[in-house]
Amino acid sequence: MDTSSVDVYLLIDIFLLLLIGVGPKIALVPFLEVTAGMDAATKARVTRSMLTTAGVVALILIVLGELLRKLLHFSTGALSIAGGIILLIIAVGMIRGPGDAQTEHHDASGRDPMRLAVFPLAVPYLLNPVGIVVLVTVSADATSVRLLAGVIALLALVLALDILVFRWANRVSDHLDAGRMLVTEKVFGVLLAALAVQLALNGLADVGVIQLTAH
Repeated sequence: MDTSSVDVYLLIDIFLLLLIGVGPKIALVPFLEVTAGMDAATKARVTRSMLTTAGVVALILIVLGELLRKLLHFSTGALSIAGGIILLIIAVGMIRGPGDAQTEHHDASGRDPMRLAVFPLAVPYLLNPVGIVVLVTVSADATSVRLLAGVIALLALVLALDILVFRWANRVSDHLDAGRMLVTEKVFGVLLAALAVQLALNGLADVGVIQLTAH
């Protein structure tokens, strides 16, 4: 992702990546599983906490991502590799489905709903590794305040979409077809696994281990 200049194509690319990295799709099924059986007031509190936490952390990454990168001495390539590995673990959990060790954390029985709103719902499901990589990379490579302001505006747009989707989910959760939701989760898990591999490959190319051909 070349952030040396600001144009509409760059902003579209960032928006699409933010839809994956901070959008509702990865978090929706875990959200429905975690909040199943909760009353409406508790669901609303969990939703607010999840969205607020993800939004605040995302904003911090935009503003302080480059500082954190320098303090911790890692490159954006290394971050991309790590993000790809973590996203692959999440994708495998989505594909394998309920009943596996990777998805036991979806069971909310006996756990504080507000803690579940922060982890795992806000991070790493709503703000997932793709979002973290994109936001830190933009923070590290941005050459103007204009670009950062544009990314913040796009982030606000994606979070507004999240608000609409999760409020809708709260209202209709009792009527959603669990089987169809499970199928879409598995299909999207395969697509996320491909994205995870691509993130890792991009990171390896960034650090000079491999050379990717243009496509």
